[in-house]
Amino acid sequence: MRIFGSSGVRGIVNKEMTPELALKIGMAVGSKAEGAVIGFDSRTSNSMMGSAVSSGLMACGCDVYEAGFVTTPTLAEAARELDCGVMLTASHNPPEYAGVKLWNPDGSGFGADQSRAVEGAIETEEYSLKPWNLVGSTHHFPDAVERHAERIIADAGTAELKVIVDCANGPALTITPMVLQQMGCRVVTLNSNADGRFPGRSPEPIEENLTDLMRAVVSMDADLGIAHDGDADRMVAVDDEGKLLAGDELLALFAKRYASKRIVVTVDTSTSVDDYVGTEVIRTRVGDVFVSEEVKRTEADFGGEPSGTWIFPEQTFCPDGVLAATRIVEIASEQRLSAARKDVPRYATMRTAVSYRPEDRDVVLDRLDAEMTAVESDEVLTLDGYRLKFEDGWALVRPSGTEPKIRVVAEARTTERTEQLMTEMSDRVRRCVG
Repeated sequence: MRIFGSSGVRGIVNKEMTPELALKIGMAVGSKAEGAVIGFDSRTSNSMMGSAVSSGLMACGCDVYEAGFVTTPTLAEAARELDCGVMLTASHNPPEYAGVKLWNPDGSGFGADQSRAVEGAIETEEYSLKPWNLVGSTHHFPDAVERHAERIIADAGTAELKVIVDCANGPALTITPMVLQQMGCRVVTLNSNADGRFPGRSPEPIEENLTDLMRAVVSMDADLGIAHDGDADRMVAVDDEGKLLAGDELLALFAKRYASKRIVVTVDTSTSVDDYVGTEVIRTRVGDVFVSEEVKRTEADFGGEPSGTWIFPEQTFCPDGVLAATRIVEIASEQRLSAARKDVPRYATMRTAVSYRPEDRDVVLDRLDAEMTAVESDEVLTLDGYRLKFEDGWALVRPSGTEPKIRVVAEARTTERTEQLMTEMSDRVRRCVG
C-alpha cells in the first residue's frame, strides 16, 4: 500500500482522502507516539479530517495537543516539545483536496522509512488500541504562533521596507505580517482572510496566480512582494519592479548569502545555481522531505527547491516560508531585488505538466520508462524520474509525488534549444498518457 507522496498524504476529499483513512493514519501514528500536536490550515474539510485523526491518535493512547489554525512551520515548531506533529493541509493543491503531513521534533517531515512504517501499519491493521482507561485525551497547545514568531525574530535583522504580503487565504495571515512588522517593515496584506475556498487566488504561488500581488507592488510603490501557499511552508517573492523572481533565482540568492559549505537542491534545479553560488551543490529527489534528509545527511547549510520551499537548518529542518520571508527582506534591505537578480545567470528554462487518470498510474509509468530509455543522451540520472543531460542542456521528466501528473522541465543555453527539448519530451510523455 502506497499512500504517501513526496510531501505527506493528499487526495480529493471523500474520494482518495477520507475520514476513514485519516482515522487509520491517526491510529498508526498514535501506536508509536505518546503525545502529538495537531494543527490545520483553512481548508473546509479540516474539522472533519482533524476529528478523525485525533480520534485515531487517542484510541491508541496518544494525547493530542491542539494548536489550532497555524502554518505548517508553526506546527513543526510546536512539535519540538512532543513526539510528533500532525498538520492537516493539502499545501498548494486546489480547495477540493485534503491532506496530512507528519513532523518529527527536529522539524523534519516523516522520512521514507517512517512513512512506510505508517503505511505498513495501515495495511496490516496493526494498531495498539487501548482499553477505556488508557485512551488519550485532548489538550490545548497555547501560544504556538507566538513561539514560532519569537524564534524567527530572534535571528532576524531590521528593515524599513514596504512589503506586500499575499497570505493566500491561509494561516500565513496569523504570523508573516506580524513578524515583518516587528522587523520594522510597513506591511500591506492581500488575501488575508481565512477561507478554504481560496476566493482570492489558487493556493499555488505561481506567476499566473500572483497578478494582483505583482500589480500591487508597482501601484503601491513597494520594495517587494511576498506570497505563500495554502500552509506557508512555501514562499516566493516579487521584486520592486513587480516581476516574480524565478524559483532558481531566489534559491541562488538565498544560497549565496546564507551558505558557505554546501547546499542541497532538487533534480529540477537550474544549472545557473551551480554557476552562481560557488559552493558544493548536491542534488536530490523533489520534495521537501528528501531535501531535509539530505541536508541532515551531508551537514549542508542550506537546502531548497525552485517550487518555493527553503530550509535553513541552523533554525529548523522544516521548510519555513515565514522564516524565508524575513531572509528575502534582509537581502532586499541591502540591495533592490531587481538589481540583485541581475547577477544570477539566466538560462532558457521551460516547465510543463501532463495529467493522467490516477487509475492509469502503473501503465503510464511503464510506458514512460520505455520512452525515456529510448532517448539518446550523454547521461541519465534516475534519482527521481529521468534527468537527461545533453551537451547543450538537460531535461527532466518525473512523475509528481503529490498529483496525477508527469512534470517536464527543459533547460539550455538558447531558447530555441530549450523549446526543442521541451517539445520532444512533452510529446513522449503525452504518448505515454495516451
